[in-house]
Amino acid sequence: MQRVVIMGAGGRDFHDFNVVFRDDASVEVVAFTAAQIPGIDDRRYPPALAGPRYPEGIPVHPEDELPELVAREAVDEVVIAYSDLSHADVMHRASMALAAGADVRFLGPHRTMLEAEVPVVAVCAVRTGVGKSQTSRAVCSLARDAGLRPVMVRHPMPYGDLEAMRLQRFASMADIDASSPTLEEREEYEAPVREGLVVFAGVDTAEVLRAAAAEADVIVWDGGNNDFPFVRPDVLITLVDPMRPGHEVGFHPGEVNLRMADIVVVAKVETAPARSVEMVQRNVADANPDAVVVRTASPVTLEPGPSLEDKVVLVVEDGPTLTHGGMPYGAGTVAARAAGARHFVDPRPYALGSIAETFERYPHLGVVLPAVGYSPAQLAELIATIRVTDCDVVVTGTPIDLARLGDLGHPVRHATYRLADAGSPTLAEALAPYLNRWSPRGS
Repeated sequence: MQRVVIMGAGGRDFHDFNVVFRDDASVEVVAFTAAQIPGIDDRRYPPALAGPRYPEGIPVHPEDELPELVAREAVDEVVIAYSDLSHADVMHRASMALAAGADVRFLGPHRTMLEAEVPVVAVCAVRTGVGKSQTSRAVCSLARDAGLRPVMVRHPMPYGDLEAMRLQRFASMADIDASSPTLEEREEYEAPVREGLVVFAGVDTAEVLRAAAAEADVIVWDGGNNDFPFVRPDVLITLVDPMRPGHEVGFHPGEVNLRMADIVVVAKVETAPARSVEMVQRNVADANPDAVVVRTASPVTLEPGPSLEDKVVLVVEDGPTLTHGGMPYGAGTVAARAAGARHFVDPRPYALGSIAETFERYPHLGVVLPAVGYSPAQLAELIATIRVTDCDVVVTGTPIDLARLGDLGHPVRHATYRLADAGSPTLAEALAPYLNRWSPRGS
């Protein structure tokens, strides 16, 4: 019997186990290791999800314990099963496993994709923070215009009670609140729900897909990080980011998404340097010359509030985009600068608890505060950090209303952004052949 460890971050790892290993009597998964997301490396994958072959469940260990784990458990194989890693980082992890005496494996899309009972449009990316969420919502809007009922299925974010997160359905803010979500979950669920969409998520993708298909004419898979879909798409849309030129062919598994894509969306063309846009488009043409290429913009709007001119401004940005996404700033900074802000406060001297640890872990961060909240305690530290920061106005670039979760102690202006066409073909034109084929109105 092969003894296996699955390296992950609470998403792809559990899915690969469910689809490939759970019922394979020739394999024993002795452990998961966890990285990237704080607070998920000291728990068990529960028996109710692991199945009858694992009556005690499966332990999750910190990734840095891998060499000792391979030796102690006589591990034959390590499966690398998480996303948004540079190609160099992938091989560093593979080298760690190989040096400990284990083989290394990746499970590919065709081995791990499930079939849905209705058509699927998958929205994925080459890095986190490119603009998948706004693109997924735009796809849902186009599907509605075609007379279809879209339902969104979100890449799982199982950071809490795994059994409770087996199958989740969100159709209202009350549904979201009742799930005791992390800040990162709110950032993905709240915007589509406000637009009247139903969002499904959960640890057991097979159950999630069955439930979603019962309510949908078309499923829109909203990918996480730069992972490839858990469900086999009828059309795959991959976003590339000219604000990070070269990353489209330098990160795993984002390059997989690029090479598989039917439609490639070159995002943020209105803010990226022209030479970066050109470089990204050349790389797209080299990697996937058959893809339809769509250029889009992400115009940012700042909600009304106090003037930012001559004010000291604290910018709070989407957390994952800044942390493992590697971006130095996001929509909040763009909006604040456009509104005349010139004085940005450095939040690092005010950072409390795990927020200070986040700055230490990601030293590229500067005069922006990442909105991280993977636990109630961390969310409380984030809000407390905002409150004690010496500033006049807070500008938030997260998709949610942070002030709804606690008193931030300062006036707040919220930056929102949407997908906009920036040339031809448009996203609507690229999707039209698929949506027309599925539409009850026909072509």
